[in-house]
Amino acid sequence: MADSGKDQHIVTIDADPEPLQIRLAQSVLVVVDMQNAFVRDDGYFGLAGYDLTLTRGILDPCRRLIAEARRAGVKIIYFQMGCSRDLSDAGPPDSPARIKSKALKLIAGRPDWVDKFYFYGTWGAEIIDELKPEKGDTVIRKQRYDGFIGTNFDLILKTFDTRSIFFIGTATNICVESTIRHAFFLDYFPVIVSDAVSPLGDERLQQATLENVRTKFGWVTTADRLLSALTHYCNPISGSVGLRP
Repeated sequence: MADSGKDQHIVTIDADPEPLQIRLAQSVLVVVDMQNAFVRDDGYFGLAGYDLTLTRGILDPCRRLIAEARRAGVKIIYFQMGCSRDLSDAGPPDSPARIKSKALKLIAGRPDWVDKFYFYGTWGAEIIDELKPEKGDTVIRKQRYDGFIGTNFDLILKTFDTRSIFFIGTATNICVESTIRHAFFLDYFPVIVSDAVSPLGDERLQQATLENVRTKFGWVTTADRLLSALTHYCNPISGSVGLRP
């Protein structure tokens, strides 16, 4: 296919298990749940005692990827995990999601932490300042780990004529993996950026998700590989997958 303009820019992502060709105009970068509640030491996760070292380590690659994706004309979509203060969108009290929610159990006993949780409209629910959405970006509120459930995510992707989705953010083994699996089932091409996602838990959980994606649900790349591809578009090369004439 001729590279006749920006909408036709083709890049080849150096990924595992094989290179993946994409068109920039049919790609989105999804930033998963990079909110004060999950990233800051004085947010919900920090107050609850979770080690946020790995999450802090992805801030710079996330920032660089978002900036370069914007420059390349790739759409940016932010997920904002949360619920309303009255819990009207959190599911029935006896639902599995409510029963398994450590946050909702904890907030019942610590009302003084209400701003640190992820209730919409509070500090905790907001995207961190370093990665703030800009004009032209899309923010999707979600109440479940899977970003497709109860949202218009799929409709937005189809409006953008999306084929490829790059995932960065947190947590690798929960919201990121849940959404990647669903994207794969809907015939999108999911790519997880291994050093721009962080797990809830230790490195073993990170590696388990990366292996699941690499072997069954998509492709794995790194921030440097993706940054290199975004700054250099090319014609199709032998041995890569992803594009159809």
